[in-house]
Amino acid sequence: MKKTVTLEAIDPIEIYGVGNKILTEFCSYFPHLKVVARGNELILDGRESDIAEFNIRFAELVDRRHRKMNLTVYDVEDIFSGSDTQSRPTADAVIVHGTDGKPIRARNKTQQDLVSAYFENDLIFAVGPAGTGKTYMAIALAVRALKNREIKRIILTRPAVEAGERLGFLPGDLKDKLDPYLQPLYDALADMIPSRRLQEFMADGTIQIAPLAYMRGRTLDKACVILDEAQNTNLGQLKMFLTRMGVNAKFIVTGDATQIDLPRREDSGLLVGIQLLEDIKGVATIRFRTEDIVRHPLVTKIVRAFDKQ
Repeated sequence: MKKTVTLEAIDPIEIYGVGNKILTEFCSYFPHLKVVARGNELILDGRESDIAEFNIRFAELVDRRHRKMNLTVYDVEDIFSGSDTQSRPTADAVIVHGTDGKPIRARNKTQQDLVSAYFENDLIFAVGPAGTGKTYMAIALAVRALKNREIKRIILTRPAVEAGERLGFLPGDLKDKLDPYLQPLYDALADMIPSRRLQEFMADGTIQIAPLAYMRGRTLDKACVILDEAQNTNLGQLKMFLTRMGVNAKFIVTGDATQIDLPRREDSGLLVGIQLLEDIKGVATIRFRTEDIVRHPLVTKIVRAFDKQ
């Protein structure tokens, strides 16, 4: 049986990919079907059942192109794996799968609130004790958005404030000195993106990790930008960071007001910034509690003991 599929009102290369790379990947799922591309027409030759299935899946591919900037072979994988990654997940749904295949999802009500807030607001403050998964969930949401091509890049930043150690005494150049301080961000990314692909993203700037001072003067659009350890920013630094927001950007600010490493605790601008902005539409504040800690059970007891002190 033969059938012709015609692409209308769209450039074939947007569906086929450069050098027909996407089309070749798509056709690999139909080994018994002969497919010949001639301009905006696809000529199919094979069993009726294969042609019918091809038409259904190909319509999904075209629809996906209408909903996003461009297609990749990963869109083909998503279609045939049965996961519509473009749909908004429910608060307790899987956000992404880790590199070990383990699903990453919200583990308690407050984390679910953070997930919901992400899809309803462009600026989210997530504040609370250590171990509640604030930064980890934020990075998971950013990785999901990157995978779905909802954004073009992920930018992770921290204020370069010393927590009792002196960065200047560490060996190496500036990057070598700062890498250990930014290691928690690398660790979270490594849980969600295979090592080789993560290195590629870091090399081409798709994922950037840098101290907060490096944000000055930039306009960050089509990006998910996460400011971690925001309790160590003063109000001026926080304003500088937030005013980097560009078109189609999501900003997530995480911090713990009980772990301020500034010389003067009153210089922290996090809580003041939240108070100034939380009534603005498009801004959400998620407050984590000791009960939300998801690390080792002892961490909850440790936090409570120090809170008493």
